[in-house]
Amino acid sequence: MFYEVIPIRVFRSGAESGLLTYSSSLKLKPGHIVEIPLGKNKTFGIVFKKVASVDFPTKPISRLLYDEPLPPHILKSIFWLSEYYLTPLPLAAKLFLPQGLGKKRRARSESVIRNAGNTISGDLREIPLNPAQKQALRGLETISTPTKLLHGVTGSGKTNIYLSLAENALESQKSTILLVPEIALTSQLVQVFEKTFGAHVCLIHSKQTESERHLIWENLLNSSTPQIIIGPRSALLSPIKNLGLIIIDEAHESTYFQENTPKYSALRLASFIAKSSKIPCIFGTATPLATDYYLASSKNSLVSLTEKAKSTSKAPTFHVINLRDPMLFSKNRYFSDPLLKNIETNLRNHHQTLIFHNRRGSAPLTICENCGWQALCPNCFLPLTLHTDSYTLICHTCGHQSKVPSSCPDCKHPRIIHKGFGTKLLESELKKLFLDAKIARFDADNTKEETLNSKFEEVKSGDYDIIVGTQTIAKGLDLPLLATVGIVQADAGLSLPDFSSEERTFHLITQVIGRVGRGHLDAADVFIQTYQPEHPIITAALKNDYQSFYHHILKQRRPGHFPPFYYLAKLSVTYKTETLAINYSKSYYNLLRKKFKGQLIISQPTPAFHEHTTLGYTWQLILRSRTRSALLQALKSLPENSKIHFSIDPPSLL
Repeated sequence: MFYEVIPIRVFRSGAESGLLTYSSSLKLKPGHIVEIPLGKNKTFGIVFKKVASVDFPTKPISRLLYDEPLPPHILKSIFWLSEYYLTPLPLAAKLFLPQGLGKKRRARSESVIRNAGNTISGDLREIPLNPAQKQALRGLETISTPTKLLHGVTGSGKTNIYLSLAENALESQKSTILLVPEIALTSQLVQVFEKTFGAHVCLIHSKQTESERHLIWENLLNSSTPQIIIGPRSALLSPIKNLGLIIIDEAHESTYFQENTPKYSALRLASFIAKSSKIPCIFGTATPLATDYYLASSKNSLVSLTEKAKSTSKAPTFHVINLRDPMLFSKNRYFSDPLLKNIETNLRNHHQTLIFHNRRGSAPLTICENCGWQALCPNCFLPLTLHTDSYTLICHTCGHQSKVPSSCPDCKHPRIIHKGFGTKLLESELKKLFLDAKIARFDADNTKEETLNSKFEEVKSGDYDIIVGTQTIAKGLDLPLLATVGIVQADAGLSLPDFSSEERTFHLITQVIGRVGRGHLDAADVFIQTYQPEHPIITAALKNDYQSFYHHILKQRRPGHFPPFYYLAKLSVTYKTETLAINYSKSYYNLLRKKFKGQLIISQPTPAFHEHTTLGYTWQLILRSRTRSALLQALKSLPENSKIHFSIDPPSLL
């Protein structure tokens, strides 16, 4: 017997189909995972189909790894990913298999694999739904298209709708995949699901070892019991049978797009799986991506939840602080007088304050006051960030570290100054201002013991008076003692040279504001410090006015030929020297412009946002088209070159 197999290693450059034919005496099914010879080595592959006969010599399949084949939706997804994102079939196939495939693992541990062999208990607790949630649930059930957008304001109770949908799937002996941006950012959501469904919940996250993830993957492959898989983007790749529902929480998050090869959007893949499997896929978010909202509106697949779940919830009192007014900052340069007074009140009342700034470290700019020398990363040519706790300059792009110079390396002047601020500096300033307050900082610089996930119960119970952090603290938190949110510089992200910078800023501000006014306390306050108090994004976020934001974004993007009106691709060219990067990017620009005149809008070659890295110099072209097919044809027409990389439908151009 002969079988076409998808190897998980690219076997030769330019191979069109990505399939190889092998012989075997075994009776194999599509989706079976096998070990195959490839050149002088061996690799793994996935059986695609049986073929009647071949007129060329074949090698035999070495062995079958598992009796259970991958479910049909995964095989379909591999081919879809390859075609939709112009990804070599072997790389698409590799996504769906665990690291360390073929290794012998230790016996399964109940602490790692908790839900093997369970059956529906039939005594699941009733999930309470208010009238608005019941109406939203009915609305989702009546939408005929597989992918549906649940636009629910912060605190409207989207979680209970997720629970109801998952419960219905379980009762129908169907499994659910619930995607979250990051387990650490959504610990409360996970806890609710575990409390409701117990051992039916299977968690997948980055803290698990390769062995643990492999064992979980094997359990899912071999299990016929309905499960609820919760995890980040990779959870969508689980080999779960009888899939009946996909839910994507915080569907606006950029983490659902995989930046490394193969580049793909989990949202688009989930939509494909739902459509091909005839199951529902729910995008849940308080701040939908403008493109997703546009598509849902045009397809009548939108359901809105506009009411807070708790009737006691009161809108917080907003205080807009103009950073250009020095009279408001008489006590501290980073925190306005009204905000400091509010923090003092909270400390007396044993209430909590959350301080948000989406930049970690102490100072993002180190310069010589005399000659203007600037501390730059030798790899990336980007400013090094000062971390005062270790008194080290660190590159937040590549991780390079260096000591803070005592004098200027160029002019030898002793006056080295640090400008700007990050969460570490804000933490140290607050400790000086409030000597008796207990303060916690949560950002990417935390050790494993310092993370929000590990200290969540302490934070929730009020052990900390002031919480400082980046986007780690912006999402998913429901703290009963939180009375105040302070956003130190709300417009910090608006100046980034990217089509999605305004959208990201709106998402962050809205998410942070949503941490208060959830019905726990009688009153709550939000302090917005900004240089641009009249900016439409700032005003829309303050009013929780998604429609104003949405129409502003569409107004900006239509003349700029950006999504949702145009399809987008970023073409990057990286060479060791800047001259080569420029010359090759120009040649590709001229080639595409000549060949696809009238079909594409092509930007002039420009340096990438991170122009210089350890790989060399990167220049880029931005391709836009009204049709996705024209974009794909243009990328396919480029000469084969390992120095060319592209990203289709990128969430950002930075």
